[in-house]
Amino acid sequence: MGRAGCCCSEAERLASPFLVHRFRPLLLIIIALTSAGRIGYCQVITPQCRIQKCTTDFVSLTSHLTPTVDDFHVEFCKALRAYSACTQRTAKPCRGNLVYHSAMLGISDLMSQRNCSRDGPTSSTHPEIHHEPCNYYSRTQHAHAHAHTHGHSHAHSHSHSRPEFLFCGLFGDPHLRTFKDSFQTCKVEGAWPLIDNDYLSVQVTNVPVVTGSAATATNKITVIFKPYEGCTDQRVYQAVTDNLPAAFDDGTVSSGDPIHVSMGTDGATGKVRALWISERSPGHHVELHAGYIGVTVIVRQLGRYLTLAVRIPEELSQAYDATQDLQLCLNGCPRVERIDQGGHLPLSPPSVGLQLQHLHGPRYSSQIQLSSYGDRQVFTLEGAKDRCREQLEVQDIYFHSCVFDLLTTGDANFTVAAYSAQKDMESLHPHRDKWRIYPQASAPSILYPQPFLLFTLLLLCTLSFV
Repeated sequence: MGRAGCCCSEAERLASPFLVHRFRPLLLIIIALTSAGRIGYCQVITPQCRIQKCTTDFVSLTSHLTPTVDDFHVEFCKALRAYSACTQRTAKPCRGNLVYHSAMLGISDLMSQRNCSRDGPTSSTHPEIHHEPCNYYSRTQHAHAHAHTHGHSHAHSHSHSRPEFLFCGLFGDPHLRTFKDSFQTCKVEGAWPLIDNDYLSVQVTNVPVVTGSAATATNKITVIFKPYEGCTDQRVYQAVTDNLPAAFDDGTVSSGDPIHVSMGTDGATGKVRALWISERSPGHHVELHAGYIGVTVIVRQLGRYLTLAVRIPEELSQAYDATQDLQLCLNGCPRVERIDQGGHLPLSPPSVGLQLQHLHGPRYSSQIQLSSYGDRQVFTLEGAKDRCREQLEVQDIYFHSCVFDLLTTGDANFTVAAYSAQKDMESLHPHRDKWRIYPQASAPSILYPQPFLLFTLLLLCTLSFV
């Protein structure tokens, strides 16, 4: 077969016996990344040739192996035999492929170097998953593998291999982001359930923020992790203003047997309990991790009030009966409890209660004693926007919530609450393309209901005519 171009000479030199011997450990990576990257310039690969897939599988099977690992030699030889078998299956369509022939030379040399026999067990490209019943991710993957083994449809098994997650958040006075990414501002004074299913219960208690305003804010959060299949007994976590504990009500900080979990974006893994608490900032930021059900809960105190963010598997969020249908995260706030106008926040001048507080001071101090914290001030609309821009660059719904809260309460701590709520959402929300929610178009009037405006206009027209 003739040369396909000058660049092929470099790939052929990679396959020379001298370099094969010199660069044994790096040969396959060079083939996969260098030769395959250049091959498009010098020769056309037959579409059916799967040599790159074979190389990728081999790298995946051996990337975690080091000479210090037990049975390194055995596992490496099994991976090599699997690589060789893969190349044999694709030999015919790859007959004129230079990358294929380079890989064959590399396999032969590595087998000689490691004294690997041609016959023997091979590594599976779908290695057996270690089943940990108290690890939600392991449990769902095991269910996927079991379904695949027993011949269930691919669509069905795929749904088990990648569970879908939902996000819910509550902050400010108070703003709710539901599982369906509906953004609402509600009164919901008193105790209300956010989540209530067979695995988890989350309840918040909201109190009025400023006299004369319908807005409330959260001063108590109760999270109940229900017992599950021997993985954990029931645990209750409760936070109230100025008391954000780093332990459950019984004083424990974890529950259940150790499980393996991913410890960060770098892919590192470690062992933790099936349920545990992580205190990120004493008295200000606590995270609850329930590995046995794949749930993460973030609780913060900012100023006098609390914020909440929850990530939960979709299938678990649906495990409830008719007596548990009042869940704000699931169905949103009842219509009579809504403050926003169909998703639009009325950014009106400061509330009457706050103006009275500002003007009369001591006369009203006893009525707002519980909500007083730090310096309160009366913000203008532009002043509130300027303050919120210090923390929130994008003017999405979190920015508008911040402005609304400052106009309503005069408490600058709500600026940080909106910022932290946005960051918690970004860390827990599974779909980046749904992070941003922008306010709906302005309502017909911010200060007055539409019928009142129509009546006023009609009256003016009548007087003008007279």
